[in-house]
Amino acid sequence: MTALNIGFLLFPQVTQLDLTGPAQMLGRLPGARLHLLWQDLQPVPTDAGFCILPTTRFEDCPALDVLCVPGGFGVGAQLVDARTLAFLRAQGATARYVTSVCNGSLLLGAAGLLQGYRSACHWAWRHHLPRFGAVPVAERVVRDRNRLSGGGVTAGIDFGLTLAAELCGAEVAQTLQLAFEYDPQPPFDSGTPEKAGPERVARLQALQAARFAEVEPLIAQAAAALTQAA
Repeated sequence: MTALNIGFLLFPQVTQLDLTGPAQMLGRLPGARLHLLWQDLQPVPTDAGFCILPTTRFEDCPALDVLCVPGGFGVGAQLVDARTLAFLRAQGATARYVTSVCNGSLLLGAAGLLQGYRSACHWAWRHHLPRFGAVPVAERVVRDRNRLSGGGVTAGIDFGLTLAAELCGAEVAQTLQLAFEYDPQPPFDSGTPEKAGPERVARLQALQAARFAEVEPLIAQAAAALTQAA
């Protein structure tokens, strides 16, 4: 059986569900070999308060069939990390699929991998995509040629199933959906800004304002660097 090398970027303060949701789906594909990728093999802290162990250092990573970049507030530091960006550019140049979940799409953008592509992103970060030459789309999963992206956090599960179908067919994907009993019936209908309403959106943005303020200058710096390199 031919190996299917699937690599997830792992970085400090990643939103773990962005990574573990699709990894759970894709890890069950025939021949799948998952690589949790980072600059070293030390435990990496997530934004959920626990650590995940990388499996593969950047320099040891094989050529990937799928490159996936999850998101989280930790994306900010990676937007200006030369080593991370160089790794993404190198793998993105040859991967069959270049993908992201949540605001991981901004990191793909900073690496120059989304210029002229449509992309999903978490709603709170989506407006930054044009700074990297990408076209923002307010959908759970977006495909543009070999770029596949999921929206915010939980959309990573939908993204994983969509990519599973691309790689191994709809029957395999639907069997995985059954195996994991993925039949979402949320107790509330408040999962998008439109459904949550402006007052709840404003409260959430106020709660996270300090964290957004830390990342936004790094987005500007990364976008400027990409423009200068063009």
